[in-house]
Amino acid sequence: MERLQEDLTRLTNEVSDVIHENANKDPKRFTTMRDLTAGTVARHIGLSMLPKHVKDAHVKGEIHFHDLDYHPYQPMTNCCLIDVGHMLQNGFIMGNAHVNPPQSIQTAAAQISQIIANVSSSQYGGCSIDRIDEVLSKFAHLNALKHRRNAEQFVTLHLQDDYVKRMTEKDIYDAMQSLEYEINTLYTSNGQTPFVTFGFGLGTDVYARMIQRAILSNRLVGLGKEKVTAIFPKLVFSIKDGINFKAGDPNYDIKQLALQCSSKRMYPDILNYKALTDLIGDFKVPMGCRSFLNLYEEDGQIVNSGRCNLGVVTLNLPRIALESRDTEQFLSILRTRLDIAKDACLYRIHRLKDATPENAPILYLHGAFGKLLRPDDDITQLFTQRRATISIGYIGLYEVGAALFHPNWETDEKAKSFVEQVLITMKQYVAQLTEQYDVQFSIYGTPSESLTHRFCTLDYEKFGPLEHITDKGYYTNSFHYDTRKAVTPFEKLTFEQRFAKHSLGGFIHYCEYPDLKHNLKALEAVWDYSYDKVGYLGTNLPIDKCFACGFEGEFEATADGFMCPHCHNTDPETTDVIKRTCGYLGQPLKRPMIKGRHKEIQSRVKHMCSV
Repeated sequence: MERLQEDLTRLTNEVSDVIHENANKDPKRFTTMRDLTAGTVARHIGLSMLPKHVKDAHVKGEIHFHDLDYHPYQPMTNCCLIDVGHMLQNGFIMGNAHVNPPQSIQTAAAQISQIIANVSSSQYGGCSIDRIDEVLSKFAHLNALKHRRNAEQFVTLHLQDDYVKRMTEKDIYDAMQSLEYEINTLYTSNGQTPFVTFGFGLGTDVYARMIQRAILSNRLVGLGKEKVTAIFPKLVFSIKDGINFKAGDPNYDIKQLALQCSSKRMYPDILNYKALTDLIGDFKVPMGCRSFLNLYEEDGQIVNSGRCNLGVVTLNLPRIALESRDTEQFLSILRTRLDIAKDACLYRIHRLKDATPENAPILYLHGAFGKLLRPDDDITQLFTQRRATISIGYIGLYEVGAALFHPNWETDEKAKSFVEQVLITMKQYVAQLTEQYDVQFSIYGTPSESLTHRFCTLDYEKFGPLEHITDKGYYTNSFHYDTRKAVTPFEKLTFEQRFAKHSLGGFIHYCEYPDLKHNLKALEAVWDYSYDKVGYLGTNLPIDKCFACGFEGEFEATADGFMCPHCHNTDPETTDVIKRTCGYLGQPLKRPMIKGRHKEIQSRVKHMCSV
């Protein structure tokens, strides 16, 4: 109780690292502070519920039991792919309303926003809609039929086709604009805008193409009077040779629009059809920011939408390296920590057995998870037979190499082989768990945001300042190249692909660029190079904006926050500072920094862009 009271006091006193743990939660809002307060209490209760050895390992920083502010206090699931297509096609129940299938794209878009809000309030992770352009195409077709009927009555014959096309395009654009505004103005019970991802790009019919263009065009325009960059939904554009990869492909023009949008708004990220199917067996958008499902079939059909992840437990790999005398001892300690992580994951699964369909009707009773259960059904039928994933995450491969070899181990084949063996060992371990428990265990390149700092801080306290390891103030996430080193995007992707192939439960690559709005061919060259090498690639560029002078680019870090380099404006109300944190875009630094630490924080901001 004493520690709980201390944490609540820190929250009440608005201690920065407490109220800003999540970059996309605004602590000035009542709803957010209420969620943070409830989460603080739930975290303490949840920690007390864990098996003792799991709790001890979490407290010491050997592992991290993610999302303790929600689970196991409540038996909630993590992230998911919503089965929106089935829900829209067949109708669904939400609250007290029986919602009929929509008869226009406008209504379909409005229903999607409500589904997203409800799903996000029933779980604690991100949610995604796969192939939203193809899902919505059939509803846009209904708009076109309506306009065709009107045209046949009121429009001259030779103008009818043009009338139908223009009116349908306008309906689609307006629907996508409304959807983007609705998502960015929603607040879930978690005290935040829903963490939602839209996957699109593979539809080739006329309406799917219109929808793709509308999604990208709306994002390019920006939100509101100041035309700021929309934070959500996260956009993921799919690239496939023969559809949109090269000149002559039918949707190549839309790829050019995606490049333009990414250069100005950072989104869309891209999914490479060739590399992704080679890695995970089929093609799908990630759940949330980077969590991927395995290949899964029911009755001979591949099933993706309606599936979910059951949670994440992350290993502190640098801690193991610092405790080891050599590589052999490292692997021995690793296996011990994997056993603890396994027990933590099994506890997550065990706790979920306490949930009933009525705890989250949108998920279990009304179609978001793909099957319509009865109120007395066992929900775990949706998790077994490898339908759901549960993840063992990791961070700090760079620091492992630095601790056991040397700071520039990325160019040392012996070091790279051992570091790869670390992931191979983990991958083999979870494969055995999958066979034993019939739930898909996976290795996950953790979206670690504050965890990169938490693990490093605890290890600094234990081992002191160690050059290239604990002295930086953060650990490098997952398999990412050291962010302090200047390498080309091509070198970075070539290095990382070797490790990502062992991290199939969750992965993303990033490349950092200067302003590329006038050099889209350079960005396209990187995208094309990545096509058969990495499955999932994000584009990080300077897109900060000053409303006072109109400057667009990268702001300078100061002791008070961020400053426009052109007019020296530091007012957070007249600037828009956008950084990528935890796989999403956010506005994490519209607040004063600790005096005298702006150079350190500038370095950490650059690192966070690769988290």
